[in-house]
Amino acid sequence: MVKFSEDVIPLSDLKINPGKVVNQTNETHRPILLTSRGRGVAVVQSLTDYETTMAELQFYKAIAQGLTDVQQGNTVSLADAKQLLGC
Repeated sequence: MVKFSEDVIPLSDLKINPGKVVNQTNETHRPILLTSRGRGVAVVQSLTDYETTMAELQFYKAIAQGLTDVQQGNTVSLADAKQLLGC
């Protein structure tokens, strides 16, 4: 969750001290919203947190696709699944 008092930084601050911004994202595990003229323009996030978020998103999408398949009747029996997998 973004703490607006700490995690909203003008783009000019990033230009002045990028290391500080990167260190903050690594330490807090919160994204930083970069602003220009008072409007949000980009988000800075640690690589580890980004990769975790993307893996979680992919997992949730797979679950949603599986639920959709079940609702649409796109299923196979356990016996057929074992046969397809060679079990």
